[in-house]
Amino acid sequence: MNEQIIDMLLNAPRYLINMILDAYRDIEVCFTRNLDIWTILHTYWYLFFIEFPRYYLLEIIICISYKMHWRTRMRNNAVARMLLFTERPLVSIIVPGKNEGQHIYTLVKSLREQTYQNYEVIVIDDGSDDATPLFCRDLERNGYIDKFLRMSVRGGKASAANAGLRLSKGKYIVHLDADSSLDRDAIEKILIPFYLDPKVKGVGGCVKVRNTWDTICTTMQSLEYLKTIQVGRMVTSALEIYHIISGAFGAFERETLESVGGWDIGPGLDGDITQKLRKAGHKVKFANEAICLTNVPTKWYALFKQRKRWSRSLVRFRLRKHRDMLLPNKNFSFVNWLSNMESIMYDCVFNYVWVLYIFGLIFQYTDRLFEILLVGWLIRYFFAVIAFSIVMLVSERRHEESMIFFYLPLSTFYTGYFLRICRLIGHTSELFFFRSYKDNWNPRKTSIAAQLERQ
Repeated sequence: MNEQIIDMLLNAPRYLINMILDAYRDIEVCFTRNLDIWTILHTYWYLFFIEFPRYYLLEIIICISYKMHWRTRMRNNAVARMLLFTERPLVSIIVPGKNEGQHIYTLVKSLREQTYQNYEVIVIDDGSDDATPLFCRDLERNGYIDKFLRMSVRGGKASAANAGLRLSKGKYIVHLDADSSLDRDAIEKILIPFYLDPKVKGVGGCVKVRNTWDTICTTMQSLEYLKTIQVGRMVTSALEIYHIISGAFGAFERETLESVGGWDIGPGLDGDITQKLRKAGHKVKFANEAICLTNVPTKWYALFKQRKRWSRSLVRFRLRKHRDMLLPNKNFSFVNWLSNMESIMYDCVFNYVWVLYIFGLIFQYTDRLFEILLVGWLIRYFFAVIAFSIVMLVSERRHEESMIFFYLPLSTFYTGYFLRICRLIGHTSELFFFRSYKDNWNPRKTSIAAQLERQ
């Protein structure tokens, strides 16, 4: 079945590519008429020498290795699962949020269906101004929630998470977004890495999009999450350079989480806590089979604002707060250095290189720019088909996710232009104007406190 899916996906774009190239050769456009491999490599060097090795070739190698070693992985996981269910440690599930009452029932209902049941649920209301307290107190009275804490004054997500940590009693802490829901075995599977390696102190779950088919915007995000989270983080975890435990679904050893001071105030708490764990000498892992579903923005402007905020966090934490991880100090770790440099180079520096690359194309091929962009789109589309084939190789939802294949022609515009522009604006605004300290996603008082700490 895997081979049939991969063959279908790899052969699908061939006819489209040939049809378009033949049409343009017929009207004798000067660029595509004499197209050869060296011209392609010279013109599209950014795609072949920067993007392809990191985002395609490396993923192919790691994912094929993942499939080849499935028997060993299953044996190790079976042993770890036995240890987990023998010990049966209490797990504290903390859910901080503001105005999330309408989502809480869906979340706690999915928790009641979990294969691992020794847990407590703690919900922290971060100053909601809607009916969230009424929903949550009703769920608490009916036994769906173990503890509900109402914070009358908003302190921010990190502050709410720390309040939940103080109330918790479990050996492991699972942090969830309020609008999440989990597969039946998600809690079990996010705990297994702790029993595979005692040095692992933080584990990230695999976040997927629940509202995939709401709009084209959500479908594009669903495709992106499959590529960058399920596959991308599997790769960075295998290479020991995994650098962000998602705030939507992450697990931590309680003692270690307390030893690093919990979550620091301000935006970007998921990337920040991961850096704190790595700096303390602990391992972090990605559990690609621990599936969490979440809602994503349905409108482009809301997505634009979200991605700007995420991009600012990279500059704020990797280039400022945790810049000591890039320096050869007494706690220097090559793996930590590589983890941060990979993120800085590919998520930030190469975006500015891309701007220079695009301007170079415009000035060099002014009279045939449409042809250049067309062939570039075809190359990116072919790369996207390869990437989607890898996703299908490791996905546990092949049947329903395979339908996203038909949206691949749009993916080059989404990932190649829209997301890149979002990152460029986010990075630039944070590098020169410190915009993360003025983002209303975080309460003003916590932003001021975080800025004073920076100074």
